[in-house]
Amino acid sequence: KFDEIYLNKVHELSLSPESVRKYRDMKIVYSPMHGAGVRLVPASLRKFGFTNVIMVEEQAIIDGNFPTVESPNPEERKTMSMAIDLAAREGADLVLATDPDSDRIGVALRNAKGEYVLLNGNQTLSLIMAYQLTRWSELGRLDGKEFVVKTIVTSQMPNVMAAHFGVKCYDCLTGFKYIARIIRNNEGKATYIGGGEESFGYLAGDFVRDKDAVSACSLVAEAAAWTRDTMGLTLYEWLQKLYVEFGFFREGLVSVVRKGMEGAAEIQQMMVDYRADPPREIAGSPVVKINDFKLLESTDVRTGAKTPIEEEASNVLQWFAADGTVVSVRPSGTEPKIKFYFGVRAELESVADFDRVEAGLDAKIETIKKELKLV
Repeated sequence: KFDEIYLNKVHELSLSPESVRKYRDMKIVYSPMHGAGVRLVPASLRKFGFTNVIMVEEQAIIDGNFPTVESPNPEERKTMSMAIDLAAREGADLVLATDPDSDRIGVALRNAKGEYVLLNGNQTLSLIMAYQLTRWSELGRLDGKEFVVKTIVTSQMPNVMAAHFGVKCYDCLTGFKYIARIIRNNEGKATYIGGGEESFGYLAGDFVRDKDAVSACSLVAEAAAWTRDTMGLTLYEWLQKLYVEFGFFREGLVSVVRKGMEGAAEIQQMMVDYRADPPREIAGSPVVKINDFKLLESTDVRTGAKTPIEEEASNVLQWFAADGTVVSVRPSGTEPKIKFYFGVRAELESVADFDRVEAGLDAKIETIKKELKLV
């Protein structure tokens, strides 16, 4: 049976079965959002060894009208609210959700105050990747021939973590077909660990070649059991510790929609103007590098030196500031919309400073939006 073959392959990704055995009754609330995850996500969690998976029953009915949500998108807290409410009633450790075709994953974790924090796609990706890299290292599986992949508009945190473990990190254009291409190009030469993009997609292992929330849910649950078993930490506390170790990375996104033909022309003109006159500084920090994926060249602003970018051409611009801030500008190929992605970072001395530093980073993102006249 095909499901069995697939679930066996997912189970091969397991890295900490002994931790799961100890915490197999950890309470996990799961919502399939009226879609395809309803069978395979609970089946995979059971195969990993988890015995206490609580389904959001109202959302376990397959229904293309998605009657309980405005939009079945795990990126939105409103969409996750039914699962989070159930988790609060049950005192669950972990909230998982998958979008209707079960390729994207939503995760909410309890913080020290007992509130459920909905992770963004960058945080979920960084957590799963940190777990895989840490365990691969501990299990002696890293020999310098491994790699991870992320898209250019995704957080820089995976790059820093991969470098720490001596693992190559590829950056590619947005879309899982580009991640799949890098996996294919490395077949027989290097071992793929995992990869993903900020829009809530992750892929562990290479037996599937698209984002896969069944394996992602299983690994998030296993990571939660492992952090509790080995460190006495919740998954959220471990994420905060990762920020202390690797830097506190925070991201934002603004989508600007312009209607009709005029709107599409206006967006194209915005890109022309940005190429002709890019910002000199971002939130007070000088721009030091510009990547232009249409011209396929990276410019060192200080020296004027240009280096080719090995990628296929795409109408995307990236500005890198001296303080680690990255702004990416990307028009949609299919609708009159342009997306601005913001990545900022700061040092986090200790977890005690978390709330203060997070507020500062969020304020910085708001400053950048104002500078670019997006608010």
